[in-house]
Amino acid sequence: MIRIYSHNSRQLSERDRQMKFVKLEILIDEGAFAKSKEWDMIFDNIKESIKAIGWPQGASTFTIHKQSGKKRGEGSGVKPIKDAFMAKLQTYGWDLETKVDIATVKIPGPLDATCRVGKKLFAVEWETGNISSSHRAVNKMALGILKSLLIGGILILPTRDLYQYLTDRVGNLPELEPYFPL
Repeated sequence: MIRIYSHNSRQLSERDRQMKFVKLEILIDEGAFAKSKEWDMIFDNIKESIKAIGWPQGASTFTIHKQSGKKRGEGSGVKPIKDAFMAKLQTYGWDLETKVDIATVKIPGPLDATCRVGKKLFAVEWETGNISSSHRAVNKMALGILKSLLIGGILILPTRDLYQYLTDRVGNLPELEPYFPL
């Protein structure tokens, strides 16, 4: 669970002030990949990279600014939080900003991070934009799976408790969930 702390919560242990992985929502689970050692390694890399995020930037713990993030200069920066996650993933050998030709008309923007699994890639997209960018990220990964270029992918979204403190209105699970059947 991601917990929200103010700056005066120093009495908590460092372990209790880490960003935490909350929930995995599986949309498609076909084949044996989800039971493989490659999946276990990928999922461990992702969880450890989330746990390694410090905030404010450069801190060894995660302490959120209790500001709405709706006014200029308020909130906790989404991009620096993402960048810390990506930097940690890269130490595990992941590639960042990977261009993958998954579309038939125009190549979309790069995937945030990829890990090679045999001849395919596993993708991670970290939500830093609004709900439209969440849909684009899911569509990009779905196309990659349909074209057999990706073996899977994860979109990382903030919890409702966290996203209210982030800069502007970040895409989130409750807004994306109605489209899961698609």
